[in-house]
Amino acid sequence: MTKNLIIYTDGGARGNPGPAAIGVYVVDSDGKEILRKSKQIGEATNNIAEYRAVIEALEWIKKNFQSTSKVSDLNFQFYLDSSLVVNQLNGIFKVKQSHLRDLLLQVRKLEQEIGGKILYNFIPREKNKTADFLVNNSF
Repeated sequence: MTKNLIIYTDGGARGNPGPAAIGVYVVDSDGKEILRKSKQIGEATNNIAEYRAVIEALEWIKKNFQSTSKVSDLNFQFYLDSSLVVNQLNGIFKVKQSHLRDLLLQVRKLEQEIGGKILYNFIPREKNKTADFLVNNSF
């Protein structure tokens, strides 16, 4: 039986660029909290922070699910409030900036290593409150 793992990520920078932080909030398909993580990432732009949050979540997935046979039974549903980053992750928009291309390559490498079904979805900021809260409380 396929289950969804729902991953809310957010990234933000004060000053853009400026001091930046990320937030990752993971729940299972029943809404049970699995992970709540935030951290400062140094100086960055908002877009870099958004990508770094996705990478943080993918690294957590790789560490916790890759070595189990359960990965094929999971859909990893990502929710971000950055339409630009979602459209870049979904291949709708090209990534023109080299520093963002490097981050996208990291994402693609992790996706291949994980091997499960990974989907990226846009949600309005007001529906991403927990991840946003985690970012803002990191400062």
